[in-house]
Amino acid sequence: MEEIEETPKVVYNDDSIRSLDWKEHIRLRPGMYIGKLGDGSSVDDGIYVLVKEIMDNSIDEHMMGNGKSIEVKISDHKVEVRDFGRGIPLGKVIDCVSKINTGGKYDSGAFQKSVGLNGVGTKATNALSQYFKVQSYRDGSTKWAEFSRGELTSESNGIETSNSKSGTHVIFEPDNSIFKNYHFIPQYLDSLFWNYAYLNAGLTINFNGEKYFSQNGLLDLLNKKTNSEENRYPIIHLKGNDIELAITHNNQYGEEYYSFVNGQNTTQGGTHLSSFREALVKTCREFYKKEFDPSDIRASIVGAIAIRVQEPVFESQTKTKLGSTTISPDSNSTSIRSFIGDFIKNELDNFLHKNPSTADAILKRILQSERERKDIAGIKKLANERAKKANLHNKKLRDCRIHLSDEKSESKHDTILFITEGDSASGSITKSRDVQLQAVFSLRGKPLNSFGLTKKIVYENEEFNLLQHALDIEDSLDNLRYNKIVIATDADVDGMHIRLLILTFFLQFFPDLVRNGHIYILETPLFRVRNKKETIYCYNEEERRNAIEKLGPKPEITRFKGLGEISPDEFGNFIGENIKLEPVILAKDFTIQQLLNYYMGKNTPERQKFIIENLIIEKDLEEIMYS
Repeated sequence: MEEIEETPKVVYNDDSIRSLDWKEHIRLRPGMYIGKLGDGSSVDDGIYVLVKEIMDNSIDEHMMGNGKSIEVKISDHKVEVRDFGRGIPLGKVIDCVSKINTGGKYDSGAFQKSVGLNGVGTKATNALSQYFKVQSYRDGSTKWAEFSRGELTSESNGIETSNSKSGTHVIFEPDNSIFKNYHFIPQYLDSLFWNYAYLNAGLTINFNGEKYFSQNGLLDLLNKKTNSEENRYPIIHLKGNDIELAITHNNQYGEEYYSFVNGQNTTQGGTHLSSFREALVKTCREFYKKEFDPSDIRASIVGAIAIRVQEPVFESQTKTKLGSTTISPDSNSTSIRSFIGDFIKNELDNFLHKNPSTADAILKRILQSERERKDIAGIKKLANERAKKANLHNKKLRDCRIHLSDEKSESKHDTILFITEGDSASGSITKSRDVQLQAVFSLRGKPLNSFGLTKKIVYENEEFNLLQHALDIEDSLDNLRYNKIVIATDADVDGMHIRLLILTFFLQFFPDLVRNGHIYILETPLFRVRNKKETIYCYNEEERRNAIEKLGPKPEITRFKGLGEISPDEFGNFIGENIKLEPVILAKDFTIQQLLNYYMGKNTPERQKFIIENLIIEKDLEEIMYS
């Protein structure tokens, strides 16, 4: 009889218990403080949270009436923020950036409706930076201190005299041992600073020489996010005590919202956004005296709401979703639902009575949405039944085990769906992927060009319908199953065309996937350069030249013409830790409809010129390779 080995006993005693100091805990568990780490390719990656934590303190000073401008400089790996508020009290400069639960936000008289409340944000930035300097200026005096990974390395010799204006100056460099290969994407920073400007009318933010200033708050935001020619009526802009909102309808699919609490962009919404959506439906039903379906009222809406509350409760340290149910912590405080509902009921109802042309335009948009919904009801039912059967044996989808909707999973933000074309490419990715976190959806040839088509086509086209169900986004993005949707096609003309057709599908019917930063392009190497000792993969011509120079005379050079040519073993190098993803970001000067018209509409001289200037044909690549 085979002898069974005993499992060794794990010793659990006094020595098993460790007490970490503040910086050790932040560095060991950064996700608790800044969400996920990332490399900067996602808008919610940690390096942007570090910037926000410092900016929020400066914004809070402005909200309290101290300082009308903030200077920001951001280079590849260095961030500087200088405000002109009151400055940190000089005797507490070190404590405020290095002692947990130390700060001025506990004194509700000083910061009634601030963003930061628990004194953690600046300390997290300090602990997660390889270099961090804080300097406070107050009434002709100054004190500074420098840190490395939360450890104090040097400080000023007591309090010194200064001619600089009062305020606080913070410089930091994120720790590249934690944020590996990170880089700041200018479009994400641009959006961040514009949101600060919209929420703080009259504040000037000077970022890398560019001025960010808004006079009309959320009205300016919606004017920038929409095209007046595509809007069904002029933007409705309503303001009250501690609440501001802007609304319009256009012709796009889905609902588009921008929500804020105390100046914080709550990208995941929360109680204020759900109350906003609910109140819009209730007010419209009462005004038009008809029980419209909520989806018909909200279809194609673009809205923004900002509220200010005392001591807000967020569902995480990164403050992307509001959890508060009342306006203040007082036991008799008004609920957020009632506060927003009463405001919209009174102000929007009054507005519609005073502006009958806008009221008529909203009614026409609601009735159009109702007709469109009823028009596809029958085919939608059949398509969903088909998709349900296909899901049991969906040959197009090789699923993974963890999904974004798995609330308890710490790895859910790392989930990826690769969209590939052709058996060879999908086969290589399938064999080399991480089955826990990476799924593969395989297309059959070029997908249908959906530009200008109605949503009916999503249900009539089996491939689109199966993709919609694989993502679980039929009704909303709330149940999205993968955080990153990665288009993995060849870098040739056919691959680019397929990429464009997939992007058209998402932009046309599910634009929030793009707006919320879920769509990416997989970058795979164009060349492999190797000798007997070393292999270097190159993503562009400059990297190829550098590799040849490094490896010496006559290395073996392989040009990858398609993903199918890359073996599964090699593919594992490109979709693992060192994966290179290019986020799909909407250009700030284009609306989605303008973008689709430009790339997918009738050929225009502008587009022809763009193609001629940017197209590299296969012959050119061969010449580059062997030159």
